[in-house]
Amino acid sequence: MFSMLRRAELVRPAKPRTNVLLKLPDGRTYEAPIGMTLAEIFRAIGAQVDKHVAAPCAGARHAVAALVDGRLRDLTTPLTEDASVVPVTPQDADGARIYRRSLSFLLMTAAAEEFPGADVSIEHSATTVGAYFCEVRGRAPFTQDELRRIEARMRAIVEADEPIVRTPMPVAQAIEVVKARGDLETARLLAHRQKSDLVLYSLRGRLDYFQGYMVPSTGCLQHFALHAYPPGFFLQFPHQRQPRELPLITPYPKLFQVYEEAGHWLDRLGIRGAGMLNDAIAAGRLQEISLVAEALHEARIASIAHDIASRGERVRVVLVAGPSSSGKTTFSKRLAVQLVANGRRPLAVCLDDYFVNREQTPRDAAGNFDYECLEAVDVALFNDHLLRLMAGERVQLPRYNFRTGHREPGPWVALGTDAIVIVEGIHGLNPALVPHLPPGSIYRVYVSALTQLNLDRHNRVSTTDCRLVRRIVRDAAFRGYDATATLKRWEAVTAGEKVHIFPYQENSDAIFNSALVHELAVLRPLAEPLLLQVQHTAPEHLEANRLLSFLQWFLPAPADVVPDNSILREFIGGSILESFNPWLERIPS
Repeated sequence: MFSMLRRAELVRPAKPRTNVLLKLPDGRTYEAPIGMTLAEIFRAIGAQVDKHVAAPCAGARHAVAALVDGRLRDLTTPLTEDASVVPVTPQDADGARIYRRSLSFLLMTAAAEEFPGADVSIEHSATTVGAYFCEVRGRAPFTQDELRRIEARMRAIVEADEPIVRTPMPVAQAIEVVKARGDLETARLLAHRQKSDLVLYSLRGRLDYFQGYMVPSTGCLQHFALHAYPPGFFLQFPHQRQPRELPLITPYPKLFQVYEEAGHWLDRLGIRGAGMLNDAIAAGRLQEISLVAEALHEARIASIAHDIASRGERVRVVLVAGPSSSGKTTFSKRLAVQLVANGRRPLAVCLDDYFVNREQTPRDAAGNFDYECLEAVDVALFNDHLLRLMAGERVQLPRYNFRTGHREPGPWVALGTDAIVIVEGIHGLNPALVPHLPPGSIYRVYVSALTQLNLDRHNRVSTTDCRLVRRIVRDAAFRGYDATATLKRWEAVTAGEKVHIFPYQENSDAIFNSALVHELAVLRPLAEPLLLQVQHTAPEHLEANRLLSFLQWFLPAPADVVPDNSILREFIGGSILESFNPWLERIPS
């Protein structure tokens, strides 16, 4: 009873609080006036000198956004209640996106001021360069001297630390704003907005729509450069892991040829943004678009098969490589069909069957088996088998048992002079995979969804996001993984791609762009229910919400418009090629 009385004495009237408490990731707690913005709070924390801690708060000085109780917020957000606050910097995925988006707005503003009437468009991401490839409409391409003028204007705006103002408004008003500037593409996009309002951003009087948050002011945008690359130019930014350094520009001519081809494809379809695709869907033209897009795919696959066949019998091995969810399996089967039509007999060999036994598999930094590294493959055995097959010998192929972690005996095979081996695996472009094969006997193909239909000329859609949506749909349909599990694995998957795949892209003899202009419209009704099942308390909820946010801009489309041999069928199901095996001559043991 005494204890209860003493405890009751602790409850007494109090004045309303004028401060809020925020807890940082390092465990320290700060207080700030109610309504103070996150930008002001971080600025104050970053300026403080803590005698007991070397850095007052890791990230506070370089924050471009924040996680407030697990939800992403821009730095203009006022803090009105106690919260756990995590600074988001350009070293974080969300921070890198915010930095690049804001930098794009700065570029467009400066270019329009320096060259009135010039309209810059963000065409695609050149991730290997660390830049966006941009073009200008309404005038001739910028020269390097003109780009220096624009860059100087950008740096002057950065030096002035101009505010980037978040401006909510009704959709109808926003449409009139972009129409007044002559931006009919964005007007078309906004016309399909399902909500009645949205946010535009303002910089030096220029209002524009961007999908996602911005930095609070231009002073955050210190690191960038412009480089001419006809017919456009690069807007260069730092890599995520080195947010204050600009890497050397290394052009990738084969990739950029594919990007140019993709632009021609979009022009043939008459679709340059999500708004135009939505108009076509609403007008009942989706079947037409699907057929033309698939015809362009088939023409490219036929061209690659013809190139292989034209090199004669000296080409005996085709190596197919690409990142996750690129459609490599379906591409390989469609290539096999075309090779048969060109008089070659394809034999499919899976590189995964040459994994070393599990106890010999290298481990990554976390102690897990690293199946992504080249050392996980028995390169010596793989090369021995290929050389013997090319010499006309009989070879017993292995089969890797993922349940036991050991190789087992597979079928006996032999190749005739017209036969060709198709090998699918992530290391196909790495010269170290086939060091003993004659160079002229190998043909390498890089497969990836290299481009994607952007929302409009200012809002690009990441091809990595497109592959992620593909994988979420496929994993749920065929592998028993929910969206949370797929999202949890994705960072490790993309990290492996940067090490084992992307550095070797230019080693390819041919590149196949597996993207389809209408695929996000088809994937949306399949992906949305899966993403909505991600729990609000799960760390993956933030990423699920981001994907849902950009998918909403695509009108949902039925899957029945997708042909049964489409790359897209690899992810949504119903592929006629699922049980297709290339023509294989087997010799009994």
